[in-house]
Amino acid sequence: MQIDYHTHHERCGHAIGKLEEYVQRGIELGLEHLGLSDHLPLIHVDPAEYYPEMAMPLAELPRYVEECLELKARYRGVIDLRVGLEADCIEGYEEVIRDLLAPYPWDYLIGSVHFLGEWDITDFRQVKGWEGKDVFDVYRRYYNAVTKSAQSGLYDIIGHIDVIKRFGYVPVTEEGQAEVRELELGALKAIANSGMAMELNASGLTKPCKEMFPATHVLQEAFKLGIPLTLGSDAHDPAKLGDGLPEARRQLWETGFRELAVFEGRRRTSVAFKL
Repeated sequence: MQIDYHTHHERCGHAIGKLEEYVQRGIELGLEHLGLSDHLPLIHVDPAEYYPEMAMPLAELPRYVEECLELKARYRGVIDLRVGLEADCIEGYEEVIRDLLAPYPWDYLIGSVHFLGEWDITDFRQVKGWEGKDVFDVYRRYYNAVTKSAQSGLYDIIGHIDVIKRFGYVPVTEEGQAEVRELELGALKAIANSGMAMELNASGLTKPCKEMFPATHVLQEAFKLGIPLTLGSDAHDPAKLGDGLPEARRQLWETGFRELAVFEGRRRTSVAFKL
């Protein structure tokens, strides 16, 4: 089973390529499932005053879903398309997010923590936000947000669970690293208790951290806890669709996984995969 459940497109402003270009590339790659999962519009900051090109405008959300559904119908029998969204987990905005997502027939929703307040920890333009901060305190805030997102009931998949490491800011002491392990484990237990899946996101291979999201030790703990895993390249360009997924599949296999989580109508099932 060849799948890619995490992709972005020109509507979000920081990706290129039309939705249909991703579909056509997915067919070329032999994907059986392709998830379309652009970013939820910004809801807790003013898009006109915040950093540009962060997410699709709110007015585009219904058009995005409409185009996804049209493509899903047009390519039925050629490739199975899944209509999704990567929806930010923003503390205090849970009901706003719930109301915004409710009208649409999603196949799945990825819950990802990008923001701590108004600071997007994944944006290269905002790396200076780390300056003067206690690294462990940022990790504590981040994993607290991941835990709450797992407990919210809003999402089907937790996205890039340890993306906090993206730019290489990590505790350097053994004590700090041990404390981070405890934070990671706490978040994983919340995911397991929620019955959610999480993704192995291959995009970290090309980021300063130089490893997938999550790291191997986090993936091993997820396996022990019985958390279902799905796969995503987090492609922002049709030409990069599927990048890193052969390595991700191998990582899953070596960890002990033999099934992948797939979705339709927000119902999760499992499919066998082989290397």
